[in-house]
Amino acid sequence: MTSDPSRTRLIAVEDAVALAALVAANRAFMAPWDPVRHDEFYSEAGQRAVIAGLLRDHADGRALPHVILADDGTVAGRITLGGIARGPAQSAGMGYWVAQELNGRGLATEAVARIKELAFGPLGLHRIQAETLPHNVASQRVLARNGFERYGYAPRYLRIAGDWQDHVMFQAVHDSWTGPAAV
Repeated sequence: MTSDPSRTRLIAVEDAVALAALVAANRAFMAPWDPVRHDEFYSEAGQRAVIAGLLRDHADGRALPHVILADDGTVAGRITLGGIARGPAQSAGMGYWVAQELNGRGLATEAVARIKELAFGPLGLHRIQAETLPHNVASQRVLARNGFERYGYAPRYLRIAGDWQDHVMFQAVHDSWTGPAAV
């Protein structure tokens, strides 16, 4: 799948206002898929703190945090490659979300395609991992459309909505990766 480069962009501190409005408006919608969060997370100050941490990780080469953009260019969600590992792993984990009112429009599918291209292109990664709750069929479809394959099942993997919940494990591997022969 070819991506639309205008579908995502690097997150900026100025996105805190839009992201705070989105996470506050989508709090109930995202609650079944997210960890329990402090009220501060849903404020502009909370989002500024999240963004600052993501940008520090980006500067250190540990993350690629992007916002997902709607057709009109407004912020519609977020997608992040995190835990970027170099050396023999050359891998990262990916997480994403799109506001409820914009679900079903292909935004997440296009954003995942874009991040996958960046991961396997300029970032030079070999593997991207993503996990979903077993009943999150919509997210599983997004991953499948982007060539991610199910490779495992992790019981009680992450604490989501206050409980340790099972997750389905997905990965995309860059089969023609030609990074350095020695690390």
